[in-house]
Amino acid sequence: MRYIFLLIFISIFRLHSQTITNYTVNDGLLDNFVECITVDINDNIWIGTSIGIQMFDGVNWTIYNTSTYPEIASDNVSVIQAMSNGDVWIGTDEGVSVFDGINWVTYNSANTNGVLNNQVKSIDEVNGGVWVGTISGVSYLIDPENPSWSSITPPDLHWSGVNSTYFDGNTTWFASPLGGITHYENSIFTVYDTSSGLLSQNVTDLLIDPLGKKWIGTGGGISVLNSDNTNFTQHTKMYLLSPPDTLNPVVDLEMDSYGRIWAGIYVGYLAQGGVAYWNGIQWNDYDVTDGLVGTNIRDLAIDSQDNIWIATSTGISMISQIAYNLLDYQTIELIYPNPSDGDINISTNQEYTDLSVYNNLGQCVFSAIDTYTHKFKLDLKFLPRGIYHIVLTNNTTITNYNLLIK
Repeated sequence: MRYIFLLIFISIFRLHSQTITNYTVNDGLLDNFVECITVDINDNIWIGTSIGIQMFDGVNWTIYNTSTYPEIASDNVSVIQAMSNGDVWIGTDEGVSVFDGINWVTYNSANTNGVLNNQVKSIDEVNGGVWVGTISGVSYLIDPENPSWSSITPPDLHWSGVNSTYFDGNTTWFASPLGGITHYENSIFTVYDTSSGLLSQNVTDLLIDPLGKKWIGTGGGISVLNSDNTNFTQHTKMYLLSPPDTLNPVVDLEMDSYGRIWAGIYVGYLAQGGVAYWNGIQWNDYDVTDGLVGTNIRDLAIDSQDNIWIATSTGISMISQIAYNLLDYQTIELIYPNPSDGDINISTNQEYTDLSVYNNLGQCVFSAIDTYTHKFKLDLKFLPRGIYHIVLTNNTTITNYNLLIK
């Protein structure tokens, strides 16, 4: 029987290694310096470069630029985002353009009720609506069929603009290049910055995991804000550098279907970078020594098969067949056996009234309201193999356990 206590680490298992496939101009890429990358609903890969846009269907490369499509705002594309309806949006220094599969349409500050500023920093989607972060704030289009833009500007948002927008139920989170993050709820804007515990004012990206934790990429690493927005956990060494250098500036954050958090990292003054993922227990990283095409990581995207697509200044890499390493497994109190066949014992130091079990997609697969105190058994043998999160709550406490069912 295997016991796991707080701060006691045990090696559990290691699965097969990943495969890395690289693409450059020699393979049909438009330009090796790829600024941004996204995956559409058909798993086509879209990239943005300084000389146009390209789509890769796994075999063929298709180019879109202002020479053949003069409706495109600019060939110098810094942001690209595929939407759930199949549309592809690009951001440039001359506005945004959208491709519906046939036609391109551009929106900029010259349009009546157009985007706030032509210099676009991010494009995000919620419920079919489009949110465009710019250097002056954010513009949003609730109904793309009725293209009338609204905007949020300083002083509600920081004057440095918006690098990312993310949605948590009915509330909205904004990432700022120089002002931390801003939470909008019930007509109130609340700022979280270094005075609140954030690693850096320079926020490059953010996402929210299925448990409601906010993963915030910054110029100094990743800050994770808990679900009730009261406490930060810091990650500063996701990608290992040679001593004494430890700085991990985050370029992009993504989450795969297993709930793993992926970070693109590039240290400009060292010209070193790579990607790393958090499996709930520890960080694992990849760089050129593992086969990535380059060090200058620009953007990340994940397809439906959980392949990781990485845009760099020297081409594109795809990581597939990713190893699922569960090393240094730990829990808050005592849970055994772990790994388990689903028949587990839990010991706690307080009484709980609610128990929920989530898979790594954030789906609740079991819940019960009862009195859980000190030692109790839990039968989860009906669940398939995988990693699960057991959440125990009472009026004052939320406790999370990680469980591996083998």
